[in-house]
Amino acid sequence: MMNEKETRLLKMIKQPLMLVIDMQNIYLKGQKWECVNFEQALDKIKILIDYCISDKVIFTRYIATENQHGVWNDYNIENADVNLDEWSNELVDDLKSLQGKYECFDKSVYSSYSIGKIRDAVAEASCVVVTGVVAECCILSTVMNLIDAGVYVIYLKDAIAGVDEDTEVATIKVLEGLSPLHLSIMTTEEYLEMSLKKL
Repeated sequence: MMNEKETRLLKMIKQPLMLVIDMQNIYLKGQKWECVNFEQALDKIKILIDYCISDKVIFTRYIATENQHGVWNDYNIENADVNLDEWSNELVDDLKSLQGKYECFDKSVYSSYSIGKIRDAVAEASCVVVTGVVAECCILSTVMNLIDAGVYVIYLKDAIAGVDEDTEVATIKVLEGLSPLHLSIMTTEEYLEMSLKKL
């Protein structure tokens, strides 16, 4: 018999939206913005998509734009070499082929919630399953925006990568204070087990 927490969680994941945030070549091992557990996160994301855990999956890419405001101009100058490298900005090969099947939106700030069409999709979902990179940057910014909007978040810690393991742990530590009211932090396996219970 399920407890109250499990019952609430099953209700939350009834109609999820899965966000795959910024899984671009620049974060691969050996690249300038390498994320230590990128390959693990990629493997978990592929499992989630293969299991069809959500009818709605959205990809994002960070793509710098000209004439940004404020400090973003400085950011773009500092990272001009990355911004101008087309390959670095593309989704990794394992996911690039899925762009025709699922929507992919470009953003020029950290939070994926800055994109109007993503906000529209979120409004129709029961929760948002967050995956991708970078844990302490674009992921954390997106999660905080979702929480501020009153959206329940599923944070899949093994489907998310940070610059290093310390920042991954630190990000989870911050979010633990908001769990379980605003979000649930779990592994991909735990989430899939919960998803099977709702069927």
